[in-house]
Amino acid sequence: MSDAIRRPAELVAAGLIAPEREAEIAAVAARYAVAITPEIAALIDPGDPADPIARQFVPDARELVTAPEERADPIGDHVFEPVKGIVHRYADRVLLKPLHVCPVYCRFCFRREDVGPGSAALSPAELAAALGYIRAHAEIWEVILSGGDPFMLSVRRLRAIVRALEAIPHVAVIRFHTRVPVVDPARVTAALAAALKTEKAVYVVLHANHPRELTPAVKAAAGRLVRAGIPLLSQSVLLHGVNDDAATLEALFRGLVAMRVKPYYLHHPDLAQGTAHLRIDLAAGRELVRRLRGRVSGLCQPAYVLDLPGGHGKVPVGHCYAREAGASGDWRIEDPAGKTHSYPPKNFLTD
Repeated sequence: MSDAIRRPAELVAAGLIAPEREAEIAAVAARYAVAITPEIAALIDPGDPADPIARQFVPDARELVTAPEERADPIGDHVFEPVKGIVHRYADRVLLKPLHVCPVYCRFCFRREDVGPGSAALSPAELAAALGYIRAHAEIWEVILSGGDPFMLSVRRLRAIVRALEAIPHVAVIRFHTRVPVVDPARVTAALAAALKTEKAVYVVLHANHPRELTPAVKAAAGRLVRAGIPLLSQSVLLHGVNDDAATLEALFRGLVAMRVKPYYLHHPDLAQGTAHLRIDLAAGRELVRRLRGRVSGLCQPAYVLDLPGGHGKVPVGHCYAREAGASGDWRIEDPAGKTHSYPPKNFLTD
């Protein structure tokens, strides 16, 4: 990733920040990692101060302001780390974090205190211990490789991890969470796709937040994975000034489905430190998700979820269309247009 933009002076040279902002951005870069790939830099309109791609990746001085509710570990990962590199929050699945570097550093990242240059990958002994933990716990049905970005590993190391998990009888599903297909699509080679192949179920979950990210190169990278027989899902984060309007979300989800990627999660932004300027109100998020219902195919609708602070888990927080009407056991059901109906219906002509 030697061609990534990392230093404030490089941001100035690329036209991504004004020269007079270099000192303030240097203060942010001293606290939180910065990296922008050439593919992402090319999508940014330097003349637009509200550019939705820039908001995701270009540092902002507001990141140095920590709101009272924000936390260094906003979803409580560290509470559930029995060995280094493993997060075991849910009984049947674990996160395996083999490294802590990414091709880009999102300004809203919930692991921003842990990732970046200088963050060590697991040593061979630490990776062996993490895999040993998975072998020793027969309840683990699914392993999710995250980090950092697992697609930053070499093809050789990816293949070795997949083979090790393949050999564990009780592991049925291997899932990869990655930004690479969107921010560095050339890295998704036929060799990488081949390294993921196994008789067990393998899923790749890519991360995209705005329809402009779905470039021809990104579609080609997704196609290489699809042709290798790997199902693709996506996760997105609902961000102020990036995708917090129904038309943008609709275009994003339609674009993903058209390239054979099923929208899986739409995350309400976590309470990571220095990210208040990118968060929206939960009520506004629920209303956005409600407006998508009936407007786009069910294939285009991810689950809107909130990861509760303190390690209490991820829960759906989307609009609820059903409410109990009373002691009779009847229900009132809202349709996509906002009208309510009795269920079971009392009168088929009116309900």
